[in-house]
Amino acid sequence: MIKDRLIVCIASAWDYDPTSKHHIMKILSRHNDILWINYHGSRRPTVNAVDLKDMYTALRRVASGMQRISPSMVQLTPLVIPGASGAGLERLHRRMLIAQIRRAVSLLNGDKKRPVQVWSFAPDVPYLVGAFNEERFVYYCVDEYRQFEGFDKKRMATAEDEQIDRADVVVTASAPLLNSKRQRRGDTVLVRHGVDFDHFASSWRNPLPVPEDMAEIPRPIFGYFGLIHHWVDCALLAAVARIRPHYSFVLLGDRKVDVAGLDKLDNVHLLGRRPYEELPSYASVCDAGLMLFADNPMTRNVNPVKMYEYLAAGLPVVSTPLPEAQRFAGPIRIAGTAEPFAVACDETINNQPTNRERISRIVRNETWQSKVEYLSDIVMSGVEPILRTASRPAAEVGPWQSETFVAEPVDEAAPCTVETV
Repeated sequence: MIKDRLIVCIASAWDYDPTSKHHIMKILSRHNDILWINYHGSRRPTVNAVDLKDMYTALRRVASGMQRISPSMVQLTPLVIPGASGAGLERLHRRMLIAQIRRAVSLLNGDKKRPVQVWSFAPDVPYLVGAFNEERFVYYCVDEYRQFEGFDKKRMATAEDEQIDRADVVVTASAPLLNSKRQRRGDTVLVRHGVDFDHFASSWRNPLPVPEDMAEIPRPIFGYFGLIHHWVDCALLAAVARIRPHYSFVLLGDRKVDVAGLDKLDNVHLLGRRPYEELPSYASVCDAGLMLFADNPMTRNVNPVKMYEYLAAGLPVVSTPLPEAQRFAGPIRIAGTAEPFAVACDETINNQPTNRERISRIVRNETWQSKVEYLSDIVMSGVEPILRTASRPAAEVGPWQSETFVAEPVDEAAPCTVETV
C-alpha cells in the first residue's frame, strides 16, 4: 500500500456522488495526505441553465479556498479558464493552474519533504507532468473523453495523447479502454472498478427501513441510481415503460438533460438525487437494477460503478449492450431496443433468486480496498510485473441457473480481450 505521500488528485468536484476516484482517494487517505483538485477546465461552458449553475457553484468553491474534507484530505477549486483555446489563453490557463497547485502543495507539505504523486483522472493536463517534482504521475482513464458531448474532440485527443506519452503509469478501467490506449502505450494496465461491498450488501443482510418515497410505489420495481445525462437513453426507458405499464421504474439522480417525457408516465418515478448513505435502503425495495446507456462510442467504453453496486446489493440487472456487462451475463440480461428490453425485464422478474446473497457473492472480492492494493503495487513497483496478468473478477460468471451460478475457470495469463456487441 502507498504510504507517507502527498497525493495530488486532479478530478471532478468532490462534493458529488462517489465515483471511482472518490473511493480510491478515501482509501489512500488512510496512509497519505490527499490534495483533491476540483478541476473544471476541460470543457468550455455554454449559456444554458445547467452550465450557468455549475459555473456559479465553481466560483463559490474558488472563493472558499482550500477546504478540509477529513483530517488527511483537502479540496481546492482553482481559478481556471474553462475550455481555454488559443496560445495566449492556454498559456495563462496552465500557469494559473500550476501556480495554485504548487502553492497548496507547499502549504500542505511544509517541512515534511514527503514524496509527491500526481494522480490525474482528467485527460487533458499533460503540462502538469513534472510540474511538482513528483515521483509518479498516474493517468487514470475511466472514460473515452474524446467522445464526450460538448468537448473539443481534436483538442482533447491531442492533449490526452501527450498525457499518455508522458505519464509514468497509465491505468484504464475497462477492456475497451485498455485496447484503445495500448495502441499508443503498450504498458497500459487494466484495473476494473471495485465496489463498497459491505455498504451495498447491507441491503440484503439486514432489514432496512423502506424509504418514505418508495412506500406506495407498486412492485416489481426496477431501480436506476446515478446522474441522468446525455449518456442515458431516456427514450428507450419511456418506450419500455409504456410497453410494461404494470412495472415501476424508479430513477434516483439529478437531471441534466430533457427526460423525453418520462415525467409524464405514471409508472416512472423521478425521485431526484438521494444521499449515498441511503442507497442500500432503496436497493432493498427494488427487484432489479437498470443500466440505461445509449449506444454510442462513448458508452461502449464505460465500466459502470453502479453495475458492481447493484450486484453487491444482490440485484439482477437489465442493461443495454455494454462490453463490460457481458462479463456478468446471467445475473445481467442485455437488450438494446424496447421490446427485447421489456422481455428481459419479464425474465428477470420471473427468475428472481430466492437469496440475494447468491448474486452478491459475484463481486464480494471486488472491493475498493483490493483495487487500491493492486494499484499501489503498480504505481510503486512499476508496471512490467503486473502485465503478466489481466485484471479480472475472482471467477467469471457462467450461465444463470435456478439455484446457483456456475463459475468458469479463469486463465489469468490469457490476454485481455472483449467481445464486440
